[in-house]
Amino acid sequence: MISVQMTPVPRSAVVAYRDDGLLARSMGLLVVGQLPPLPPALVGAFVTGVLLVMGVASVDDVAVFAPAAALLLAGSGSSHRHDGRLDWLVPPILRLTEYGFVASIGFARSVPPLLIMALLGAMAFHHYDTVYRVRQHVYPPRWLPIAGLGWDGRMLVIAAGGLFGAVTADFWVLAVYLWGLFLWESLTSWLAVPRRAEVAGAAEPG
Repeated sequence: MISVQMTPVPRSAVVAYRDDGLLARSMGLLVVGQLPPLPPALVGAFVTGVLLVMGVASVDDVAVFAPAAALLLAGSGSSHRHDGRLDWLVPPILRLTEYGFVASIGFARSVPPLLIMALLGAMAFHHYDTVYRVRQHVYPPRWLPIAGLGWDGRMLVIAAGGLFGAVTADFWVLAVYLWGLFLWESLTSWLAVPRRAEVAGAAEPG
């Protein structure tokens, strides 16, 4: 029998959509929620884009520093409540930053396209699953973003592979690990959640 402890949905589900890892959360704790999340995310995405363009243009290996720039900027807003009118834009910006970085590094370093798609697919599956679950009032466990490395951790792992000339190996390891983790956790969580129809039927008298 599968038993998974369900976590209640917080007041602002936008925070769950961020998918922050341990490092991004630590950056947010430094400002204790005082910094609005949208401006740092926008600046982080812009700086990451500039570094990627420079890297693809073969200006040394400057592109591998993009995760550090994104982490220092966008990570600082992770502890905010995300209750502003436009704060819902933060998760899509983080997704664009992460996916763009992974794809750019992968194609620039001649990683097999199918392997790039496999890694992007694992991340996209996780993010879609998170959105769907929150809408069904089933909040992902707090340990999942940490185990999944978060957007910040995944970018840093890819960057490390770029520095040490092991990008393809990084893509293989991340793709296998993330698909295994996210599929297993999603399956066990959904099997542990009773179907609404069954719950409603059990609640009817007689």
